[in-house]
Amino acid sequence: MDAPAKLAVTTSLDLHYEIRFQSLFNEGRALTFPCDAAGHVEMDALSERARNNYLYARAVVGLEYATPAVGPSLDCTELR
Repeated sequence: MDAPAKLAVTTSLDLHYEIRFQSLFNEGRALTFPCDAAGHVEMDALSERARNNYLYARAVVGLEYATPAVGPSLDCTELR
């Protein structure tokens, strides 16, 4: 007896990831940047301002921002 075939379910939603630097002093403040599942940011794809913010956030981890967390991010522009 063969095992039943599994159907692949696809959706129009693409799952992306973001790296999030949460402020240590203001719960509502954080910096987020697109990344891969391992947390690698493609810095060449960032605007100059975003790149500067990303490098700043990395430099002040433990002083102004918590250790970054990587998580899924839904890119709403994909919903069209």
